[in-house]
Amino acid sequence: MAIELPLFPLDVVLFPGEELPLHIFEPRYRLMINECYEQKRPFGVVLVRPDSKHLQEKPYSVGTMAEIEVLDRLEDGRMNLLARGLQRFRILDQHRQKPYLSGLVEVYEDRVVPDQSLTTCANQARGLFNSYLQILLAVVGKQDIAFHLPTAPEELSHFIAYFLDVQNERKQQLLELTSTAQRLEEEIDILRHEMPVMRQMFSFNNNYLPEDPDRSMLN
Repeated sequence: MAIELPLFPLDVVLFPGEELPLHIFEPRYRLMINECYEQKRPFGVVLVRPDSKHLQEKPYSVGTMAEIEVLDRLEDGRMNLLARGLQRFRILDQHRQKPYLSGLVEVYEDRVVPDQSLTTCANQARGLFNSYLQILLAVVGKQDIAFHLPTAPEELSHFIAYFLDVQNERKQQLLELTSTAQRLEEEIDILRHEMPVMRQMFSFNNNYLPEDPDRSMLN
């Protein structure tokens, strides 16, 4: 079923379940956020295409609905908010009947497959990303911070994709996949390439880095 959704083209890719802090200053988006907050409705976060012009932004066709969790209005009309990603959508049609972009969208989901077929991919991705996070935390001196990765394969794949240090166009490709297994497999491939590079880049901090993960994960 198609629904009408306000669209917010940004230089970021939001994934379901993840949080996004935003500072709202443009009048058109102040209007949009005020309407969404008062009507308790979500807005759509979409990656803006690099060839877009101001006030004529062109978004990628797949984005993520976002609900406002916290809204802080400033005295001059600007706003700070924290939004959380809900479900993905695909834009069927778009228009500018209001100062901001809106679209007719439909829900966009991964294909349903038996959980047991995803277990191996999910476990491998979880192990690699756990080591990836440990390295990043160690480098910034925050190795004592505890974190908990999602257990469900699809949620895990979105969590990893959101936090990977890759270009937005690559994240958009991961967002548009409709196979959880394929998303996890591509993330495993990215992590296999990133882990050795990160260790080499931060070799001066070797005393603080965790041990190498299972060598089988990197081969």
